[in-house]
Amino acid sequence: MELRQLEYLNALAAERHFGRAAAACHVSQPALSSSIRKLERELGVTLVHRTRSFDSLTAEGEILLGWAQRVTSDVTALRDEANRLRGELTGTVRLGVVPTAMPAMALITEGLLNNNPGLGLTVRALPSQEIVRQLASHELDGGISYLDDEPLGDVATFHLYDERYFLLATAGGLGRHRRGIGWAELAELPLCLLTPDLQNRRIIDAALRSADVSATPRVEASDITGLLAFARAGYACVVAHAWLALHGLPRGMRAVAIDTPMVTHSIGLVTLPLEPPPPFVRVLRTELPGAGVGVALTQATAQWLSTRTGREAAT
Repeated sequence: MELRQLEYLNALAAERHFGRAAAACHVSQPALSSSIRKLERELGVTLVHRTRSFDSLTAEGEILLGWAQRVTSDVTALRDEANRLRGELTGTVRLGVVPTAMPAMALITEGLLNNNPGLGLTVRALPSQEIVRQLASHELDGGISYLDDEPLGDVATFHLYDERYFLLATAGGLGRHRRGIGWAELAELPLCLLTPDLQNRRIIDAALRSADVSATPRVEASDITGLLAFARAGYACVVAHAWLALHGLPRGMRAVAIDTPMVTHSIGLVTLPLEPPPPFVRVLRTELPGAGVGVALTQATAQWLSTRTGREAAT
């Protein structure tokens, strides 16, 4: 058995197509297919249901895929550890991030990048459930996700900050609401919310149910940019405080805290509970929780609220 055979199996499972998997591995399709057949003979089990392109992994293939992913990940970690021991920790750290935390990523990873000049960073906006799945399949080194509200599975967690929620709309769209608004009152507004596959949306739906109301949004968007575009068009949207704290209000917009009741949820780093942790996981655990993100966001939010209140009092 050779490491490249396991890498080919991983690529085939990810791409679900022999041609695309071969291209991802920079080999010909016949070479990849032949290598996987050889692996099947060595293991004594069929790994792939074959059609002309690809059908699916067999039940045995799905089980052994987990081992293949683990082995290739461990080999990569071994190489990274050797680089670290030479004082040359290099490569690309892969992070999955829930959309509402994406605005804070430059702040969250500032120390990681400043203190490790040999590291690059790939950040992908993903639903919380997909972050957990890709951690398990070793497609991510870590995730920035919600730590409460829904089961996370077998992961190690490190708190970064608590997320708060504001209603963002045009000045006319907020009407009489100047300082705060209750969740129940959101049912009266034309809302634009994130899509139901995202945990932030499920949090909002739960808060509305707790207020004995429900809301059917006029518009659903999959990212924060979409929410803002529709907010400018006259819809009201619920945004996490990280975006407002770091970017402030767009021109012509107003925001009020949704504070009846105040709802908060914990955002943090999630990694596989590997011991000893691979070098990339270790550096994430070292650099991110100590970044002081919660304090910085709280201070920025308080300053933004104070500035906005002062402007409103003067008008």
